[in-house]
Amino acid sequence: MTVLKTSLRNFFAHKGRMALSAVAVLLSVAFVSGTLVFTDTMNTTFDKLFASTASDVTVSPKAAAADDEIPQNGRPETLPASLVEQVRKVEGVKDAQGSVASTSVTVVDARNKNVGPTSGAPTIAVNWTPNELRSVEIASGHEPRGPTEVVVDGATAQKHGLKLGDELRTIAVTGDFTAKIVGTVEFKVTNPGATVVYFDTATAQRELLGKTGLFTQVSVDAKPGVSDDALKADVAAAVGGGYKLQTAAEVADAGRESMAGFLDVMKYAMLGFAGIAFLVGIFLIVNTFSMLVAQRTREIGLMRAIGSSRRQVNRSVLVEALLLGLVGSVAGVAAGVGLAVGLMKLMSALGMELSTRDLTVAWTTPVVGLALGIVVTVLAAYVPARRAGKVSPMAALRDAGTPADGRAGRVRGVLGIVLTAAGAAALVAASRAAEAGPGSLWLGLGVVLTLLGFVVVGPLLAGAVVRALGVVVLRIFGPVGRMAERNALRNPRRTGATAAALMIGLALVAGLSVVGSSMVASATEELDRSVGADYIVQSATGQPVVPQALAALEKTPGLDHVTEYKWVDAKVTDPRGKVTTADLAATDPTYVKDLRRETTAGTLTEAYGEGAMSVGSDYAAEHGVKVGDSLTVAFKGGDTVKLKVAAITADTGQVDKGAMYTSVATLARHLPAERVPNSLIVLASAKDGQETQAYQALKDALAPYPQYKVSNQADYKEELQDQVGQLLNIVYGLLALAIVVAVLGVVNTLALSVVERTREIGLMRAIGLSRRQLRRMIRLESVVIALFGALLGLGLGMGWGTAAQKLLALEGLGVLEIPWPTIVTVFVGSAFVGLFAALVPAFRAGRMNVLNAIASE
Repeated sequence: MTVLKTSLRNFFAHKGRMALSAVAVLLSVAFVSGTLVFTDTMNTTFDKLFASTASDVTVSPKAAAADDEIPQNGRPETLPASLVEQVRKVEGVKDAQGSVASTSVTVVDARNKNVGPTSGAPTIAVNWTPNELRSVEIASGHEPRGPTEVVVDGATAQKHGLKLGDELRTIAVTGDFTAKIVGTVEFKVTNPGATVVYFDTATAQRELLGKTGLFTQVSVDAKPGVSDDALKADVAAAVGGGYKLQTAAEVADAGRESMAGFLDVMKYAMLGFAGIAFLVGIFLIVNTFSMLVAQRTREIGLMRAIGSSRRQVNRSVLVEALLLGLVGSVAGVAAGVGLAVGLMKLMSALGMELSTRDLTVAWTTPVVGLALGIVVTVLAAYVPARRAGKVSPMAALRDAGTPADGRAGRVRGVLGIVLTAAGAAALVAASRAAEAGPGSLWLGLGVVLTLLGFVVVGPLLAGAVVRALGVVVLRIFGPVGRMAERNALRNPRRTGATAAALMIGLALVAGLSVVGSSMVASATEELDRSVGADYIVQSATGQPVVPQALAALEKTPGLDHVTEYKWVDAKVTDPRGKVTTADLAATDPTYVKDLRRETTAGTLTEAYGEGAMSVGSDYAAEHGVKVGDSLTVAFKGGDTVKLKVAAITADTGQVDKGAMYTSVATLARHLPAERVPNSLIVLASAKDGQETQAYQALKDALAPYPQYKVSNQADYKEELQDQVGQLLNIVYGLLALAIVVAVLGVVNTLALSVVERTREIGLMRAIGLSRRQLRRMIRLESVVIALFGALLGLGLGMGWGTAAQKLLALEGLGVLEIPWPTIVTVFVGSAFVGLFAALVPAFRAGRMNVLNAIASE
């Protein structure tokens, strides 16, 4: 009880000094809790959606694509309409409804603007059946009753200003058709962002599937008392094994599984950044308790003199850490819920609708948040607590803040040098690796070891680096600058720990900047070297090019040639009998002009002859294939034929690495016409001297089809740079949390340092140091600590990025580019971070009463 009372008294006596450490715990726990709440809420949203739309049993074609896949030929797999009546006659079936659904559509308004989502969610065209009333209700107008009528979901109507009577044009693989809006619907559960349009059944069959008498699935409802599993067994017995049958639970599981990859990537990425914030927070907590212990040396010595044991002193500090972790974690869990709501609002603004009605706070979320916050805080305070326990009763006779043990400093230095050297060796091994898998392991090991090494050796580096920075930055400020330098050097361990927190965040920024810039430079260099086409036409959402758009493109004046590029699923059997599932690229012969592929054997133009193909060099080496060999190719939904290998392409670049080529004509001979995939990409080149005119003509020709974008090579490079830049900006935004915690660490260190030097500050003020000079001294001390951390972090990050780029070179990204403007900007920005961090401590120091400061213990 005495230990608890002492801890409580000390905790509340120094609550101001604990505040910033508590904020660091709060931010870290909030990020973890917010991530868990956000992903749980998304799971709840999709679970409710799947549950509301699934019938008791769903019958679909065996070859049906997953819900998140767009069929390559733009036509979903179908069932005969007669199957609906057959299912209705099964015992236990209450009702069966045929459904038509397609995601291979684009819907545009009267201004030719795509009304589909921009968040990556699909545009879904379906037929209206009574089943739809399970998940939606008509908000205005009525259901579609004929070929010229369409109903649209209310969120899409509101977002795009659509109203009853407006005309929508639907672009499908079978052609374009128009209809007027006769109604809107509202979802009974949250629609995560898909655009949904409804047509009457005959129109949906004719316009989406190409003919009537077909459905994409049959929805079956059970009679009361009949379980879903029993109904599934009865229907399966009646219709045979040629179909895929799923209960409502299985449909929900399949939908959940299709979303799992996206949700897991988001969840673990955000938790990874939360982990970085926790790591940075550890330095803040260690520094806080180390300084508090140093400042209370005399007090602890008196406690030891009157009978307190080492264990009691140790436990007293750990209880303070426990209280800090508890307060910060509780506030962090609450803040995490608020963060999750903020993320939901942000996602809604970006097009993915999430409702606070689905907000899900599982019991595990506060447990995980509290456990993490408390455990990390107590562990971070363990070393300072042990140091407090070692304070002897004689310390009561000395001044607070005794210097660190010299032997401990030497051991630390040797350990730091060993870790750094081992990490550097691992990074070198990664950069020289022959394969990406082992190289990645070396890279991870090198990153961890060099980071630990820099953290450990930081206090040793502080002396030399701070002195060098002092010559450049501080000496111009005269005596004030020299005092700031000496303050930063007074306790190298503290300076190193404070700078290390900032170092971690900036190292990651620098490393990712090097990787991002190198990726863009490598891709640009490869495009310049290998791509000969003047124009690239494709959809940002992966929609294949519909025939009517292709026809408009081929009629464009000023073009020398147009090249189609298709993908088809196939099973390839090598001469040894080994079967490989592959995506076979079917292109026009002009592709050899549009993409300059180096061959290691044979001639690529011959691969476009009748009964011929090419393979990549990696496949050829692994399977013992050479020019002249025949491979057995089984086209999905088509023939099984033997194709002669006419060329082997070098797998050295990134574009089409490992691709197997054959001609579009070969594909057409061995697949039914309705199964021939549409082109994913169309390449085109202009006639000599007509590049500008052809570029504009292409844009004009495809203007009615806003889902496709025409890019020349300059556009394509800019898009690539923008995509990488957007990804890096998201990462930088998440890393900002770690940098914010690091800034709090600088603020806390300075604030505690000011308290520690109260008497010294009073004496300096008494002998003539002005308030302005005092504030400047503290600001300069903060700036040099921040620059020290930035210098270590940027240097470390560039080393990581360089090693990572060498690994990427194995995948064809062989250009190393250091983004010096970004590096310099971050370094200079660190000085402003230091200035900002010093504002409050410098202001408080300047307001000290001189006499009270001199009289302080």
